[in-house]
Amino acid sequence: MAKPLPQPVRIYRVGGSVRDEILGREVADHDFVVVGATPEIMLASGFRPVGRDFPVFLHPQTQEEYALARTERKQGTGHRGFAFFASPEVTLEDDLARRDLTINAMARDDRGRLIDPHGGARDLAAGVLRHVSPAFAEDPLRVLRVARFAARFGFAVAPETMRLMRAIVASGELATLAAERVWQELAKGLGEPRPSRMIGALRESGALAALLPEVDALFGDARGAQLLRALDHAAARNFALPVRYAVLLQTLGTEDGATATAAAARTARAVRRAERVSERLRAPTEARDLARLAARHRATVHRADALRPAQWLDLFAAADALRRPERLAGLVDACECDALAASGGSGAYLPRGIVEGAFGALRQVDAGAVATAAIAAAAKRGVPAGSDAIAKAVRAARLAALRRFRRGPT
Repeated sequence: MAKPLPQPVRIYRVGGSVRDEILGREVADHDFVVVGATPEIMLASGFRPVGRDFPVFLHPQTQEEYALARTERKQGTGHRGFAFFASPEVTLEDDLARRDLTINAMARDDRGRLIDPHGGARDLAAGVLRHVSPAFAEDPLRVLRVARFAARFGFAVAPETMRLMRAIVASGELATLAAERVWQELAKGLGEPRPSRMIGALRESGALAALLPEVDALFGDARGAQLLRALDHAAARNFALPVRYAVLLQTLGTEDGATATAAAARTARAVRRAERVSERLRAPTEARDLARLAARHRATVHRADALRPAQWLDLFAAADALRRPERLAGLVDACECDALAASGGSGAYLPRGIVEGAFGALRQVDAGAVATAAIAAAAKRGVPAGSDAIAKAVRAARLAALRRFRRGPT
């Protein structure tokens, strides 16, 4: 059980919970800053240390984080090139001054009074993301964080903050960010209600060209605007992260060219580029696989009504749909976003019903029963039924089921 912290130690609730409370949003976590304490005082009061780089403690009952008030100083390059200083002499104002954005630099005291030295509440009301101090430019990760907050809240980036973001990009320090941190911020931004705002902020700052040049290249023509609409459609439908990531990458090869040869080249190019981005970001397997699948088969799904039964079968095999039906569903979700963004429509995506109907017909085939029948037929002929013969029988049965679906009710 936590013991009362001695006077004159003071505790303030800070950061995101204060921001979200003012916005009327649900508050998931609370973070606290402790002023006037030492690590020894925290330990004696029952708090458990968890901070590796600076003193952070967990409350023994609530498990909420309590950090000693601290300042920081840039000592090296990159997101981790900072030295932190915590002591009882560091004030709440000192601690808030090191934060990234004004909307994250507010606190409430134990009476609930708002402490807002940098105008965060004003910027919340105006819908603006504004840096707290010029020290913002010392941390390259903040470029991605600002873009992510733009996707979450739909806020505009203050012009002076955007200038600092451009300066960070120009410094080359984005290259010091670990791939895992870039992926983490990108994934969070894709999961927000307006992922297009993240891409827009990254592009305006130059970070998109630095981190995802393949995506940035789409903005040389109408494909860029279409991508933004597709991402927001995915968010509006609450599609899962792998689908949103597939939407981001599935059109990377769509340069001009109308012939069959050009179409094959576009597909191969899209797959290569999607794989290159996923490798650079070290994207999780599920996201990587769905992005590759969408890049390869986006056009196929779009023309589902014109597919022959053998092409349907090939599509389902490529998606490993019988074992992983959720992967096929994710592919169709990503393709829907692309199609509706291209048409500007909000209606039904007709290929969805066709693909789902064809897959339903495929699943009606009892592969075990077909194999058993093939073995029995071979035995009557006095020959063994090899694996190739069984596979051919199963494929034939599935093709027949797809032909019946293709013909429709009789």
